[in-house]
Amino acid sequence: MSLKGKRILIAKPGLDGHDVGAKIITLALRDAGADVIYTGLRKSPDYIARVAADEDVDAVGLSILSGSHHTLLAQTLDELAKLGAANIGVFIGGTIAPQDTQALLEMGALGVFTSEMSLNDTLSALEAALS
Repeated sequence: MSLKGKRILIAKPGLDGHDVGAKIITLALRDAGADVIYTGLRKSPDYIARVAADEDVDAVGLSILSGSHHTLLAQTLDELAKLGAANIGVFIGGTIAPQDTQALLEMGALGVFTSEMSLNDTLSALEAALS
């Protein structure tokens, strides 16, 4: 499995202060060959979109544990579109109820990943989505 040559931004939108999962996926993506940028905690969707566009990333990963994944995904996708960067895929990881997955995919999420998934399955799905 390789994500070599892919540029991926990992971000923690909203007020949630728990970033262990974001750091784990950042390291896993790096180990799989991706060039990874981690923005840190409590970033706004417009900030995330600006960094994604400026850094010319292939995808943005949002780590969300607060339950506000619908709103934060919609805002991030909207901000990317405003910047002419709607081609940047956005995937979500975190505490996400199974019944929310389909709605998030229909909103435009590239993928939805939860802590119940293995890192290998997550990386394989991202590799497939970004190829």
